[in-house]
Amino acid sequence: MRTLLALLLAFSLAACGMQPLYGTSSGATQAGLGAIEVAEIPGRAGWLVRNELADRFGAAGSQDPRYRLDVRLDDQLEGLGLLSDETIGRERRTLRARYQLVDVASDAIVLDATTEYDAGIDVVSSDYATIAAEETALENLAKEVADRIVTRVALALREKQ
Repeated sequence: MRTLLALLLAFSLAACGMQPLYGTSSGATQAGLGAIEVAEIPGRAGWLVRNELADRFGAAGSQDPRYRLDVRLDDQLEGLGLLSDETIGRERRTLRARYQLVDVASDAIVLDATTEYDAGIDVVSSDYATIAAEETALENLAKEVADRIVTRVALALREKQ
């Protein structure tokens, strides 16, 4: 019975129409991602996001990129949750990115999108611990935003094929 159920499950997954994003037979999506140059992004958050994107695209040594990714970031830190002594007990850090994938040859915009991610931070009595938590949150947000950008860019390149 279990074998029959496993076979039915395997056949239903094969027939669902899903295709791997990066594992196409020609590898065109992966090649497209490798041909993306990430433009400079100002600020610490920009440096973190740009490094994450370059790592994921693998385009650090690309001599003649086919695409350019322009990213503008908005990094906000706001206090939430007032305690009884009128101090802030919680903060929220939001990293929002507006990005455009531009075809270098024609200057045509292939993709124009936005993404954002946020993180909650506990404000504790130690200023050092709070600052360290804010910086860690920024590093994690940079990774999440970069992941979302790479996924959306890969989908756009796949649709373009």
